[in-house]
Amino acid sequence: MAQVATTPDRAATPRIGVADAWYRWGVGGCVLAVATFLLTRLTVWPPHEDETLALFVGRQPLGRLFDVVLEERGGAPLHYLLAAIAAHSGGGLTALRFVSAAFAIASLPLIAALVARLAGRTTALATTILVSASWVLLFHGVYGRMYSLFLFTGVLSYLVLLWAMDDGGTRRFALWGLVAVACVASHPYGALVLASQALYVLLLRRHLRAALLVLVGVGVLGTPFWLADLRLAERFDVGVAGSEGGNLGAPLPVAQYLAEVAGDFTAGWWVLLGPILLLAAYGAHRLWRLRREAAYLVACVIGTPVAAMLLARLGSSASPETRHLIFTLPFFMLLLGFAIVTLSRRHGRWVAYFGLAALVVAQAGWAYEKNPELFTGDPAARIAAREAAGRWLAATTRPEDIFFGYDPVFLEASEHDPDIAHVVLPRADAALAAARLDSLPRPLGRGVWVFDAYDRTNCTCARTLFIETRLPHPAGDYEARVFGPYLVIRTSEPVASPAEYLDRASQVMVVGKSLFIGDADLNFVTVRRAADRLELLDY
Repeated sequence: MAQVATTPDRAATPRIGVADAWYRWGVGGCVLAVATFLLTRLTVWPPHEDETLALFVGRQPLGRLFDVVLEERGGAPLHYLLAAIAAHSGGGLTALRFVSAAFAIASLPLIAALVARLAGRTTALATTILVSASWVLLFHGVYGRMYSLFLFTGVLSYLVLLWAMDDGGTRRFALWGLVAVACVASHPYGALVLASQALYVLLLRRHLRAALLVLVGVGVLGTPFWLADLRLAERFDVGVAGSEGGNLGAPLPVAQYLAEVAGDFTAGWWVLLGPILLLAAYGAHRLWRLRREAAYLVACVIGTPVAAMLLARLGSSASPETRHLIFTLPFFMLLLGFAIVTLSRRHGRWVAYFGLAALVVAQAGWAYEKNPELFTGDPAARIAAREAAGRWLAATTRPEDIFFGYDPVFLEASEHDPDIAHVVLPRADAALAAARLDSLPRPLGRGVWVFDAYDRTNCTCARTLFIETRLPHPAGDYEARVFGPYLVIRTSEPVASPAEYLDRASQVMVVGKSLFIGDADLNFVTVRRAADRLELLDY
């Protein structure tokens, strides 16, 4: 194998090197700025159904929680364990979001340390500034899901791997293995993190035996997580390209997806994204020339998911999004930071100052474009309406009633009465919905559905803070209440069977489509597919 370049930092980066004090103060300032933003946004951004899901699952007894995660839903056991702690702490949604904020904040010094090890402190500070302004970090630092946890464990695993590869030692490699297990327990795409690390180890061929032992150990210890990931893949019909179903896998769709990811990392307007991608390409070129080992790692981190997506077959309900590649965020920003620092060496410090300032402003604008509610919050009328709807449901819901989907109104109701919402049907998984219905005792409870006229998935022209009262057919079988933009529909009486419930749900979704509710089309398909599955069971 060709000798790896080991150019000292002073030769690889501009002579505008960042003094230790400036580096520490700069990274500290980024941490403080992000912490201030996230902690002031925890209660501002509107609650989301995925957060409701995490809290409802987290309220289950621990044994039942792992049954749900590992056998029914699949996914991220470590995230749901943290959600359970948040749910049982009494802090509810705020506690769950605080967990996300804490991991996002803690990721910044790790990113700085990782990039400093790869490309020097000057580049590390530039990279940390860019990561701090990214919509991906800011949004997922508030969003009560697993993505900031995944970022934290992913970055930590790369950092510990470099530490182990540099210095060797059984303890260092054992620590890498433990962190890698935490990473794969944080998100199914942790498998891609591990695969990229395995590829990097094979490229370097240093401490190969110890590294391979760790990889085998992680493979064995991670068995429950691999099974959970397989369950999730089954739910969303994910497989290998060439088998029956649709492919992400053609080069053009993959390129479009990666461009969207790069845009969300920085600024997604095409007039800016083109120059940003050119700057990243220049950074990759210079990194290859001056920091060969760092270039190997960046290539492994970015190339592994690209290869996986070219080979992937995705069902109609599976849709990879930017958040799934959040672990690549520090490495893409490293390319931009290295490019800016290298150009400043040739053309003066003003290039670094201007380049960083321009990118940060563009990133802030893109963050507002993507999620204005993250900055402005919910209208007061919507907040009051959601609280009123939750109080009404808490006062009138029976334990056997069936909630459709993990609507934030149901979360609001459960805050008033934790004993409600024992029965919730997933709205995007027909197989899981059918199995859940089939397991319920007969007769079933009343069906409960919520439409939100202000939801961002609705047609922009249809978003409003008031929704009209509209009943499905036949109207006598339902009751409805309006709370600002929320329409709550409930069957008047318990339904006799799963087939009757799904027939009622179909009628409700027709009402949703007539009101231009964005998710009503998807929900209607889920309901009809669930009905088809139940017919196979003689319903």
